[in-house]
Amino acid sequence: MEIKNVEEIAGLKILLQIDEDISPVDWAKNNKDFVESFLSTEGALLIRGFKNVDENEFGEILGNLFGEELLDYTYRSTPRTELKNKVYTATEYHPSETIPQHNENAYSNAWPMRIGFLCVTVAQKLGNTPISDSRLAYQKIPKEIRDEFERKGIMYVRNYSDIDLPWTEVFQTNDKSEVENFCRKNNIDFEWTENGLRTKQTNQASISHPVTNDKLWFNQAHLFHVSSLEEEIQEGLIELLGEENLPRNAYYGDGTPIDLETLALIRNVYEDTKVTFQWEKNDLLILDNMLYTHGREPFEGPRKILVGMGRKY
Repeated sequence: MEIKNVEEIAGLKILLQIDEDISPVDWAKNNKDFVESFLSTEGALLIRGFKNVDENEFGEILGNLFGEELLDYTYRSTPRTELKNKVYTATEYHPSETIPQHNENAYSNAWPMRIGFLCVTVAQKLGNTPISDSRLAYQKIPKEIRDEFERKGIMYVRNYSDIDLPWTEVFQTNDKSEVENFCRKNNIDFEWTENGLRTKQTNQASISHPVTNDKLWFNQAHLFHVSSLEEEIQEGLIELLGEENLPRNAYYGDGTPIDLETLALIRNVYEDTKVTFQWEKNDLLILDNMLYTHGREPFEGPRKILVGMGRKY
């Protein structure tokens, strides 16, 4: 397999058509070096043309491509269902909702370097998975905004409850001592409150890619901040809970508020730089999770996209 075989789709040279009659598992074993080399610099690869991709083999396919066992989805921020072999459903938000662009687990101090998606069922309308280049986002955000974020970092504040996600689901345990140990190991401040659990963690706004050394915009301030919700929902939650008890929110690392116009600009950058292609059944989309973000369009009708992650960084 050579880079010259990769074609353009939606303005990006990321489409690899599979013309031979070969099992996806065998193809992954035979082409893992090419996929790894391509992803490490280009960041995204859409593999199309397999006659059938057995969803029960998806974990094995990704394991072969990533070169190691897949990761568990712990310290969660969205609801998912684990199927088997550390393969999960895509985020189970209501079909009417748009999921903005984000790098997986960029709110944390550890994240997967690789993430893979399998299209099992194409939605009747929309439901695609837009992607965007984190290098491009960094370049398009004004320097004065980048500088302030990079100087202060980003503090993520979470209150776990049934309004969003309970701590038992986020940390995948019912044992408070296990939660506390996880928090200590990951520099997460925690506090048990009368409402449950509150955590605070300060992490990076940007980062350099370990292979390309490109600067990347790499955080989820725009997702965690309460302004990501519709205005009516924002106001209702603040009135009901108070700002300090919101399910999630984001501040500069020193605890000062992030300007709403700044967050709107960042969201617009993601909107302006995202690229969308039409899913086809049996498509495999593999991303370098640092170089590329992903999101989700709203959709109608049944839709099934599976996800697996690997290579903890």
